[in-house]
Parts: sequence; structure tokens; C-alpha cells
Amino acid sequence: MSPEEWTYLVVLLISIPIGFLFKKAGPGLKRWGAAAVGLGLTLFTCGPHTLHSLITILGTWALIQAQPCSCHALALAWTFSYLLFFRALSLLGLPTPTPFTNAVQLLLTLKLVSLASEVQDLHLAQRKEMASGFSKGPTLGLLPDVPSLMETLSYSYCYVGIMTGPFFRYRTYLDWLEQPFPEAVPSLRPLLRRAWPAPLFGLLFLLSSHVFPLEAVREDAFYARPLPARLFYMIPVFFAFRMRFYVAWIAAECGCIAAGFGAYPVAAKARAGGGPTLQCPPPSSPEKAASLEYDFETIRNIDCYSTDFCVRVRDGMRYWNMTVQWWLAQYIYKSAPARSYVLRSAWTMLLSAYWHGLHPGYYLSFLTIPLCLAAEGCLESALRWRLSPGGQQAWDWVHWFLKMRAYDYMCMGFVLLSMGDTLRYWSSIYFCIHFVALACLGLGLALGGGSPSRRKTAPQAAGLAPEKLREE
Repeated sequence: MSPEEWTYLVVLLISIPIGFLFKKAGPGLKRWGAAAVGLGLTLFTCGPHTLHSLITILGTWALIQAQPCSCHALALAWTFSYLLFFRALSLLGLPTPTPFTNAVQLLLTLKLVSLASEVQDLHLAQRKEMASGFSKGPTLGLLPDVPSLMETLSYSYCYVGIMTGPFFRYRTYLDWLEQPFPEAVPSLRPLLRRAWPAPLFGLLFLLSSHVFPLEAVREDAFYARPLPARLFYMIPVFFAFRMRFYVAWIAAECGCIAAGFGAYPVAAKARAGGGPTLQCPPPSSPEKAASLEYDFETIRNIDCYSTDFCVRVRDGMRYWNMTVQWWLAQYIYKSAPARSYVLRSAWTMLLSAYWHGLHPGYYLSFLTIPLCLAAEGCLESALRWRLSPGGQQAWDWVHWFLKMRAYDYMCMGFVLLSMGDTLRYWSSIYFCIHFVALACLGLGLALGGGSPSRRKTAPQAAGLAPEKLREE
């Protein structure tokens, strides 16, 4: 592990006992104490580069104050433009930010765009209320008021997920501050249930990254190996990649659980990133609060089992970095300048690659996803529905195998980063996933795949596949 990875791990681990301290605190102590801890961590790891996050916050707040009814698009343009400046600092002869500064900036961008969207929704709701002439009751997910500058700073620097996620909305943050009877929300048992696989994943990461180091792929000697060996190597590289993030995101979730952050009654049917989808009245007494069943779906960032064993490429994206996937779906995919699912996905993946950074490997990897989505959707709608139940189950296993190999292949671009290294590796295995995807797309089109009726039938059948795999 690198020094930076050790620092991330320490920050994640210390957030757990800190969470228990804040859980039963009052709203004021939660707000300013959590912000003080987060700002302290930022200053310690980022030093003077903390100025970048402050500039981004002040710019977004100014846009919200100036144009509250259109601040979402303005905040998106501002924060993403600042990311370009932030990534180009070395080219401009300015000091290069630390990796921790980059991590803070990434999560802050998501939070500020979401905050602007929430404020815009509030103003639009107030306009409708004034036009209709009568006042409605509280609306699910709507803010009670526009946050002040200090409230925006406290949300931005809250220590929860400040470097690793999970992403959370301002509404989720506000619900944590105003949580009724927080002592009734269970923390220890949910934390232990969530944390138990993390040590195993950590051990598997250390073992796999030691036996199959990524740096070997950059050496000339690697390309003298036989083709099967080169093909196989991407499997343990992606395995180590998954284990590393499983540990980080589970630890981050545990920090949230310790603080009771993102806890909602199960009846609220909360979604990762978005929060409750059903209105639930707050409990009126400690006894009623203790009788409720809670979950932490709002801050759930990874579904390890489903990531590994879901059948489709499309589903694999949903279970990975779940709160960020919600953000991308809500604020990028829905406003994409296209109606086609594949084209909308391509637009979303392009902006996701930009959000991650300027390394060409990100773009090569992310922009391979739409091709895979088009191929699996077209071929599935053309063939799967024709098969017997046994044939469909066999199809799902083959589909799962190809899905995992596609992610192995795309991961190489994500970790190698440079265009030269990525294309050198992909060419050494003859761009196999690209050609397989193109072949599947061509076959699906030739068999009439993609018609609305068949597309409607195929996903319903495919949606059963993860449960079939679980039963097996």
C-alpha cells in the first residue's frame, strides 16, 4: 500500500469512533463539530490547496443567491469548469494539488451541484405555491429554506464521506442534524454486519496486488508472455481493484452508520444517494422511535455480491459506487441531449470520465461501456426470449462471464491511465472485448433485436438472473 492509501485508511477508521461521539449530539454540535473535523482533515491532508474547495463553495453559493431558479445548470457549469482549471494547474506553472485535494474536490463537486438542484426545486415549488394561492404540506425531499453561507460551508466540509464518499444530499444532511431521538437508531449491530467482510477483502487485495502487480503490465517483458497469460492478467488486476474499493467503501459506510447518518425507517424505502422515496412521519416518542426498523440504504455505496454476480453490464454499474451512480442518473443522464438509452449512457459516461480526471485511460474505458450496453441489449432482445427456461439460465451464465471479462478489460484503462499503456495492453490481446461486443451487436441487429416489444420482454426475464445465481 502506498502512503496515500494508508492515509485514506486512517481517515476512514477514525471516522468510526468520531461517528459514535456525534450520534447523540444536538443539531448545533453535529453541524459545527462535524464541519470542524472535516475542515481539520482537509487542512491536514491538503494544506494550502484547501483554497480550491473554498473557492468552489463560494462560487456556487454566489450563483445560488444570484439565480436561485436556474442555479442547477449554472452550478454544474461552474464546478465542472473549475475541475478543468484544477487539473491544469501544473500546465499553468502553479503548484500541483495533492491526491487528497483531488478527492475532496471530486466529492465537493457532486455535493454542490446537488445542493443547487435542491435550492432550485425549492424555488420552483414556492413559485407554484404562490401561483396556486394555497399552501401545501411538506413535500418529500424538499428543503425548508435556502441554506446560508455558513450552512453551505458546514455541509461542504462535513467529515462524513469528505474524501471517499458516500455522496449525500443536503436534505440527507439536514435530516441527520434534526434526527428525532437519535439514541433509538441502532448503530453497533448494523455496523458489525456491514464491516465483517472488510478484513477478508483487505487480505485478498494485499495478496492479489502482490502476486499480480499492475506495474508488470508496463514492462516490456510482460508482452513476451503467451497470449493466454496476457488475457488472464486483467482478471486479477480487476479483482485487486474491486477488493480495494470494497474495503474503502465499506469502511466509509461504517463511519456513517456509527453516526446514525443516513438512517431512515425501512418503510421510507430509501434509495442510495437519493434518500427516502415515501413520506414517513417522524416518531413522536423515544418508544415509538425504538420500535421502528431502520436501514442505511441512503448511504450504501457498494453491493459487493451484486457487483460480482449480477448478469448484465447495465446492472453492474448500478451496484458499484451506488450514491455516485444515483447522482449521475439524476443530474446527467436525465438531462442528456439525446433520447436513446445508449446515447444518453454515452453522454453520462463521457462526463463521468471527465469528473474522474483528464487521463486518456478514463475515456477509453468509460466510452467502451455504451458499446457493451448496446451489444448486450440488442442481442438479449433478439435471442434470450426464444430460449427455454434451461436455455435462459445457460444464457445468463454466459452473459455473466462476458460481463465480468468486459469489466476486467475496461479496468485496465482505468488503472493504466495513459493512452499508450492502455492501447498497448488492449492491442496485445487484440482488442478482444471491442470485437466481441461489435459481433454481438451485429448478430443482434441481424436477428431483429432492438424492437420495442422484444426490449420490453428481455429485461424482465434478465432481471430474474441475479436471483437464479443467488439460488445456485
